[in-house]
Amino acid sequence: MALRAQTNRTIARWVLAGLYLVAGVLHLLVPAPFLTITPDWVPFPGEVIRLTGLAEIAGAIGLMVPRFRQAAGWGLAAYAVCVFPANIKHAIDSLSQAHPMLGWSYHAPRLLLQPVIIWWALWASAVTDWPFRRRGWRSGRP
Repeated sequence: MALRAQTNRTIARWVLAGLYLVAGVLHLLVPAPFLTITPDWVPFPGEVIRLTGLAEIAGAIGLMVPRFRQAAGWGLAAYAVCVFPANIKHAIDSLSQAHPMLGWSYHAPRLLLQPVIIWWALWASAVTDWPFRRRGWRSGRP
């Protein structure tokens, strides 16, 4: 059972790292779409988009390096919290158009899954075992 759990965590880590790597590269190579969803109150949006791209790439690499894995997990979880306002702005802007290209079928899952992405970063990096830990984990019982 432990081997299966470890395999699942490894797969989750590789998938998450791949997604963040692709997103980070896109932030650097094609920043325009990200600039349009950046809230107006964010200073220096172009620089912020570049820095977020670098943060995503660093997090993806960090997930794959055991020494940095947990720090990367915490960083990617915090990153997912920080970009949530951009996701909200994107939904509001898109849904307020007369003919939105992306409707609720895109935006609702994206917004609702943000906590899952936060958990995913923490679980894939072994920061947490929740909700898969065994009973009695605090008392040291099997």
